[in-house]
Amino acid sequence: MGTTRNRRLAITAAPLSDPTERARLFSSPSNVCVYTASFVRVGTLQLVSGAPVKDNPSERKKTSMKQYDLLVIGGGSGGVATANRAASYGAKVALFEAGRMGGTCVNVGCVPKKIMWTTASLHDAVEEAADYGFAAKTGALNWAELKSRRDDYIERLNGVYQRGLDNNKVDVVHAHAHFVEPHVVEADGRRYTAEHIVIAVGGRPIMPDVPGAEMGITSNGFFELKEQPKRVVVVGAGYVSVEFGGLLNALGAEVTIALRRDHFLRYFDKTLRDELMAQMEADGVRFVKHVTVMDIQKKDDGLCVELGNGELLHGFDTVLWAIGRRPNTDRIGIENTGLELKPSGSIPVDRLQQTEVEGLYAIGDVIGKFELTPVAIAAGRRLADRLFGGQTGRHLVYENIPTVIFSHPPIGTVGLSEAQAVEQFGADNVKVYETRFTPMHYAFSHRQPPCTMKLIVTGPDESIVGCHIIGLGADEMMQGFAVAVRMGATKQDFDDTVAIHPTGAEEMVTMRNARAAMA
Repeated sequence: MGTTRNRRLAITAAPLSDPTERARLFSSPSNVCVYTASFVRVGTLQLVSGAPVKDNPSERKKTSMKQYDLLVIGGGSGGVATANRAASYGAKVALFEAGRMGGTCVNVGCVPKKIMWTTASLHDAVEEAADYGFAAKTGALNWAELKSRRDDYIERLNGVYQRGLDNNKVDVVHAHAHFVEPHVVEADGRRYTAEHIVIAVGGRPIMPDVPGAEMGITSNGFFELKEQPKRVVVVGAGYVSVEFGGLLNALGAEVTIALRRDHFLRYFDKTLRDELMAQMEADGVRFVKHVTVMDIQKKDDGLCVELGNGELLHGFDTVLWAIGRRPNTDRIGIENTGLELKPSGSIPVDRLQQTEVEGLYAIGDVIGKFELTPVAIAAGRRLADRLFGGQTGRHLVYENIPTVIFSHPPIGTVGLSEAQAVEQFGADNVKVYETRFTPMHYAFSHRQPPCTMKLIVTGPDESIVGCHIIGLGADEMMQGFAVAVRMGATKQDFDDTVAIHPTGAEEMVTMRNARAAMA
């Protein structure tokens, strides 16, 4: 039994399995030392023996389970929106976020990117002002000052998100959460359970498996740069590639974009792709096509990028990887839920955001479609409406979702591309209305980027199934047109709408000539 010197052994006539008696007996730790590992029983007597157990607060936290109506894993825009909406209905909600509140969008995505895009646009505006008679001249950009102000702004937004959750009485756990069972998560040594759990952990940029890849940065690293890049290689063909490449070029950097194919934005309408590439090339961006990066090395003149075709890109100070993102589902103990992931790491869900495990839901980038902040917010709010607001069947319809690319010039789009419309309805059932013009904004400018607009219609009533704009103001125009497309507008509805003159947007409701669709 081991030594008992200077100890009092606890002996009771009641079984130690009796919680009331056990609590009374051990209520005074100074008088009782509990020994475990073996029991000696004589009649109804139990003698606790073995090695002493130390009181461990962290172990106590692990075994105590906190019960909620809803757990939300991830404090990005989608997760926060879900938690706030559910709490507004009276649900008891806990949200888990180990990093800064707001997720990718607020911290290393939409918000700081738009600030940088605006910075580049202002640079253009100062140059254009001279064409209107102003004695304006662009000077050197104070990158450090811009970064400081941008960081301060984001920090304020972090606080806004936190206060919103606090005001809605959402319990925020600032710790990493992972599943230990399908309906139990652990964070900071404590376990939490709920009938409903939403996975909203977002994603992260992909780093390639090539020698020297660590010498490059992703979009996350871009926002940590303390000095303005001067010579940049951007590797990739998606949003990040064209947005960051465009803004860096507008701010004076020498930009080369490396593409695996002959084009970028492969899922967007061909007209948009062609117009953007032509304008970026006219603005000085260099494209190298049908290449892969094989190696990066540090040389005396900077970074050297070796391409698969044998070409060497010399003398660059920055390599920006923009080759895609992957869901953070590999970091939350997903194997303990029974969920089967797609090869990409995303989570399959039905139209109600329900996974294959009852009571587990997924929203946002982790489901692998329409990876846009407003989509995550809309899906999360509708989910909360259904679960706690009594709105049976409420869900997000993943159709006619508008989006904007903050390229130079910007792109706004909603609905089907021309190729998608032909595939869905057949070439004989699709017509295209299209116009190309120079916005009046550039009436006196030496630089005159065009604006192109496109309506894709189908059927005898010419229902609008696609609406696309590239050019000045496309980002602001598209929201209103998206409402019309979402409501099922026809070409006649657009024709019957009185134009606002003189604007670029009026061209969308004054197009007259149609052409046959092309795949």
